[in-house]
Amino acid sequence: MVKQPENMIEVFLQPGEFHFAGETTRIRTLLGSCVSITVWHPLMRIGGMCHYMLPVRKHPDGVLDGRYADDAMKYLLEQMHKAGTFPKQYEVKMFGGGNMFPHLSWPPRANVSMRNIERGRELMKENGLQLKAEHLGGNGHRQLVFDIWSGEVQVRHERERKALAK
Repeated sequence: MVKQPENMIEVFLQPGEFHFAGETTRIRTLLGSCVSITVWHPLMRIGGMCHYMLPVRKHPDGVLDGRYADDAMKYLLEQMHKAGTFPKQYEVKMFGGGNMFPHLSWPPRANVSMRNIERGRELMKENGLQLKAEHLGGNGHRQLVFDIWSGEVQVRHERERKALAK
């Protein structure tokens, strides 16, 4: 286990945000139907996280908008390139896509959480990335904590926690 740095910087991602940083950074977020992708370079101890809300942007204007999976992935890939690294050198993990309204009988294609998961998986394949771990779907929200110094992502899934408490 890698020790937490004394000069740790903590970043909280809101929906539509992304962040890429070095080994003194911890990134947190809270996910519902949104999805987060984490990338971590184990040798350089750099990495990032995105928090996207929707799978595809219908009218891109050239400016990256982290609310959309495609743009969030472009951001992460740009940061890898700027660091002089290649996507295949990263450990990639994907989280979220929780159904926040399980009592509603939406058709599966209308469920944004499932579309977010599907698009994330498509982007992994399109960019030659392999998932090391995932925690996707189900009902309820998740809290994520990504420690870039170790590459560890802690997940707390609210529905699972409630089920264990019964």
